[in-house]
Amino acid sequence: MYPHERSLVEEMKDKPFALVGVNSDPDIARAKKAIAENKLNWRSFTAGPQGTRGPIPKAWAIKGWPTIVVLDAEMRIRYRGHDGEEATKVAKDLVAKLAAAK
Repeated sequence: MYPHERSLVEEMKDKPFALVGVNSDPDIARAKKAIAENKLNWRSFTAGPQGTRGPIPKAWAIKGWPTIVVLDAEMRIRYRGHDGEEATKVAKDLVAKLAAAK
């Protein structure tokens, strides 16, 4: 999954797009190590010391990892699930619609 995300961030770098990750590992040092080792080129936060039971997963009602949530420009959820290809399609469609509206 990381190679796809890295290439997507690169492809969309000059567009109104942001990828934000939440790492479920409760050990911050391990989470930072994973970010470095996997060469993540997007913001990634830790879910905190409670891991999958922390405040971010609770607030977003995350039941499984990874869960992908695509938001539009008005912060409305346009996709929520586990299919990276579908999430990418939704995100690219939203960006294209923004570009066409200008």
